[in-house]
Amino acid sequence: MAHHFDAKNAPFDRLTTEQLDTVRDALDIAYFRPNETIIGRDKAPDSLFIVIKGLVEERDGEDLVALHGPGDAFDSRALVQGSGSNAFVAREETLCNLLPRDVTLRLINQNRRFASFFYLDIADKLGAASQEEEAARFSPLLGARVRDLFLHPAVFMDGKETIANAGARMKASNCHALLVKEGAEAGIVTRTDLLNAAVLDRLSIESPIGPLARRPIIGVAPGDLVSTALLKMTKHNKQRVAVTENGEFVGILEDIDLLSFLAGNSQLVAGRIDRSSSVAELARTARTIDPQIRTLRRQGVRIDVVCEIVSDLNRHLHAKLFSLVAPTSIRESGCLIVMGSEGRGEQTFRTDQDNGLILAAPAPTADLETFRTDTFDALKQCGFPPCPGEVMVRNPLWSKTLDDYRDDFSRWLALSDERGVMNIAIFYDAIATAGHSDLLRAAKQDLIDLMHGERVHLARFARAIDAFPTPIGIFNNLVTSKAEGDALDLKKGGIFPIVHGVRALALEKGLHETGTAARIARLSEIGAFEHQFARELTEALHYLMTIRLDAQIAEAASTSLVKPGELSTMERDLLRDAFHIVKRLREMLRRHFNLAMF
Repeated sequence: MAHHFDAKNAPFDRLTTEQLDTVRDALDIAYFRPNETIIGRDKAPDSLFIVIKGLVEERDGEDLVALHGPGDAFDSRALVQGSGSNAFVAREETLCNLLPRDVTLRLINQNRRFASFFYLDIADKLGAASQEEEAARFSPLLGARVRDLFLHPAVFMDGKETIANAGARMKASNCHALLVKEGAEAGIVTRTDLLNAAVLDRLSIESPIGPLARRPIIGVAPGDLVSTALLKMTKHNKQRVAVTENGEFVGILEDIDLLSFLAGNSQLVAGRIDRSSSVAELARTARTIDPQIRTLRRQGVRIDVVCEIVSDLNRHLHAKLFSLVAPTSIRESGCLIVMGSEGRGEQTFRTDQDNGLILAAPAPTADLETFRTDTFDALKQCGFPPCPGEVMVRNPLWSKTLDDYRDDFSRWLALSDERGVMNIAIFYDAIATAGHSDLLRAAKQDLIDLMHGERVHLARFARAIDAFPTPIGIFNNLVTSKAEGDALDLKKGGIFPIVHGVRALALEKGLHETGTAARIARLSEIGAFEHQFARELTEALHYLMTIRLDAQIAEAASTSLVKPGELSTMERDLLRDAFHIVKRLREMLRRHFNLAMF
């Protein structure tokens, strides 16, 4: 019989009403004296233990690795595997509810969400928790696939057919686009294409539609998630995507149908950005980007997809701004770059301006000064505040020729101070948003070549991973700051060490990938990370970013602080798991770069 059993504690909050009744009927209670062994090392427990009162020490030999208090459950690992490597000892008088092993295993088999708590693989546990939380809140949306949405028919016409015939066919089929057969590759022609050809280009309506067709066709599969279709529309600035299965066209998905389902409009925002004819109009559109983040998160879209959509929108914005304010001399010889989290594609809510300009050759002084000022002012209008460190186009140090940047790389490396390390990190994360992207590729390769084989400089670069401690105590407790209102800093304690540690390894290996997840995947491919650890590291990063985004939405501010006391038991457990992965990464990097020497 259950005593003081709280069904709101994880993992029991995932059970159905009927399953909870089963738990309550099966629970027993046990009392343990101080220093009494509850589960011996390498022993197979008969029950899952849930602490009602008291404290239980988890010991690995003589080492204390964790303390379990009221509401905590143990030892799920030993229960599933049949034995565990750690012992559990009552530190003080302790009461526990006991759920028999056979009942626990039966519930694991019956309830996938309950089972995810017992995963032995940390990556699976973190990933499953994210999916379970999303599914619980947004299952109708997240369960949807492209096939679940309204699809317009895939109507084909020969490329030799006339504009007049194509218009009539669209009207008869009640569609806005036709697939055009001409040659080996199909194309697509829209109602707007026909209108522009007849009205703006003054083509005869008896002209063939083949030359009007656009290629390649952007496509998705019926089994793809709705968020995948949204991402492709946003990335390619398309109002529709073709739906293909086994090489055959089965329909066309229009943005209006997708967006009516999502109740969001990120793809429409991208279109408005591209249609903006002034900085003022662009600024009005820019103010609609942040609300998309709340909509996407409310709908349960994964954090990596949210970041990618937001990054694509911001890059559209920077590209449009460049076309609006850059003088001809700058457009013809320059490359506008964004850096930091924006460059890595990991930005959510807008933060400071982190941008620069690379020129192939010196531009007229007046043009360059005008561009620096106008770009800064325009981005400020669009909601990007000034960077406190002046990493902005406005600063001549970040708007100059490729040769000048090359000279700076050598200076940054020679100085080996905090500023030099930060500048190298910032530039290595850069991505081109407008202009001649080959300038950035050349600059990055020069930086990579300069760092190649420089073990001392790479070690000095990597040691920034220890700038902030991991907020995990010796008893597996989450360490908070009273000065911050019993909160901990997710960015300093977890996100930054992962981002910078992975960045240091990527720079050492000469990788050109920019996003942290992409760098982790590439490092795994070349053997720098074990495949399993790469999975865990990626899931830990995404979990920390998700918790951070939820805190930002709740506070309506760009914060990295979270109060563990306001999280659920499961969220705190997963946060501990994520920070333990951060600690493993730090230990690995300390050995790899021999940081004890610095």
